[in-house]
Amino acid sequence: MLYHLFQSLKEYDIPGQGLMTYLSFRAIMASIAAMLFSVFAGKRIIGWLQKRQIGEEIRDLGLEGQMQKKGTPTMGGVIIIAAILCGVLLFSDLTNIYIILLIISTVWLGGLGFADDWIKTFRHDKAGLSEKSKLIGQILLGLAIGLTVCFSDKIVVREEAPKDSQAIIAEESSDRAGVVLKTEEGNALETANAGTNAPVDAVKSTKTTIPFVKNHEFDYKWLSPFKGRWGWYGKWAIYVIMIVLVITACSNGTNLTDGMDGLATGTSAIAGVVLGIFAWMSGNIINSDYLNIMYIPGSGEIAVFMAAFVGALIGFLWYNSFPAQVFMGDTGSLAIGGIIGVCAILIRKELLLPILCGVFFVESLSVIVQRTYFKFTKRKYGEGRRVFKMSPLHHHFQKEGINAIFTSPKKALPEAKIVVRFWIIGIILAVLTIAMLKLR
Repeated sequence: MLYHLFQSLKEYDIPGQGLMTYLSFRAIMASIAAMLFSVFAGKRIIGWLQKRQIGEEIRDLGLEGQMQKKGTPTMGGVIIIAAILCGVLLFSDLTNIYIILLIISTVWLGGLGFADDWIKTFRHDKAGLSEKSKLIGQILLGLAIGLTVCFSDKIVVREEAPKDSQAIIAEESSDRAGVVLKTEEGNALETANAGTNAPVDAVKSTKTTIPFVKNHEFDYKWLSPFKGRWGWYGKWAIYVIMIVLVITACSNGTNLTDGMDGLATGTSAIAGVVLGIFAWMSGNIINSDYLNIMYIPGSGEIAVFMAAFVGALIGFLWYNSFPAQVFMGDTGSLAIGGIIGVCAILIRKELLLPILCGVFFVESLSVIVQRTYFKFTKRKYGEGRRVFKMSPLHHHFQKEGINAIFTSPKKALPEAKIVVRFWIIGIILAVLTIAMLKLR
């Protein structure tokens, strides 16, 4: 809102008004606004939750310190969502298609998680919203995002920046450069010029970023068995399916990781920083040329959203760190996982997520492996056996040794130590992900 206010008043030459044209300034301000909202408004929201006795119902699973958390307020994800929206609504360009999609994703998945927490808390149904209902909600969002990416003229890419990109002296060249929209066959569809003499050819494409190969590009059309017109339908169908899978996997992966104080919050913040950097680079002609990655006009605005995202999580961590004063619940975990997935898709970095979000990936994999092996051994031997002492993986380190394939460590580790070690792993994976863009 402040961004649009200053834009409407630009003819009056207000001192400092030019700052609002810089992504860097708006990203910093969005992060600060979201962080302050989380800290100060969060305290009031936690107090309200405590008065209403909206506390977590804890099952005794034999984990160290587990029962001490009984009664801790849940549904704290509303703090994260409200803080993100606060920073984004104040300092982002609300006409930007990427911002619109991210806001819709945040509200949609936050509402889905809120419904689950509401059923658990107020109806005292531990099962909450059924897995089928959650899955349907996530798939519907994935389809909406996928079809928008497929058909919107505003979502285009340029695989290589112009050779004279160094001559463009502007931090936000992605916002002001003219764009010539073309199909991959080279037919011009639309020309838009926003004030520079440096037009940029852009295409509707199913290409994405992948490490270890020349130009870091992978095209989903390579997976299509068809050619010609059917090939066009085939590649976009594959891409939309991939988008649905990524959003669903990220949302559920974060949900599974949210089992210790500060674990999902801190790990998500680390991933958010990297995705914000990628958005910044992809939306800037000069930076994308330097990294030899596709230039995505307008995607730099995503950096403002991700700055608010990280700020909101850091502010929430003030209360969610061990010992937690509030839990995010599914309201927060489904939303922040979905945001990570949608952001990665929009900046064409979804194939980097297994590395960047390696903690979420391994947590999800541990649950799949545990359930599959348990069912298999129960059918074969009449008694289910376990690979881990407990899943998701973070609980494996929190439980004393029992009959399982992997029993190390024998003694349970303190929760705070497990969380910090997972954060360290997340930081290492984040640095590795960034470094991959310079590897051939």
